[in-house]
Amino acid sequence: MEITKGQIITRGLTNRCPNCGGHTLFKAGKIFELNEACPACGLKYEKDEGFYLGAMSLNYGITLVCALTPVALLWYYGVLGARPAAVLAVALSVLIPVALYRSSRSWQLMLYYSFFPQHLPRNRRALDGIEDENV
Repeated sequence: MEITKGQIITRGLTNRCPNCGGHTLFKAGKIFELNEACPACGLKYEKDEGFYLGAMSLNYGITLVCALTPVALLWYYGVLGARPAAVLAVALSVLIPVALYRSSRSWQLMLYYSFFPQHLPRNRRALDGIEDENV
């Protein structure tokens, strides 16, 4: 394989295209607008309908584990009152997903291509008549 899993992970953590390494995931000047494909190498970022759900799940999990659970524990043990805990939980539930949007989209691509590196155009090989690309 031309692109290793280590390169895929590094590119995912730095919001780069998993295929060519270009800074091309998002449209220039747009914070939340993902390119349909990499302008440099043509890799489609959305594999199929609903591909964004993986990024949404990552974002939800990080928010729950890293923000809401600690707030709930602080409330449970009496460190925070009910009202401050609720306000903090609501604020973090909005701010963290917005702050991590770009990274979660990149991490989702990183996870997908870490499990299926052969799906990257630069890693494809000629297939036998009985093989499919998931081999």
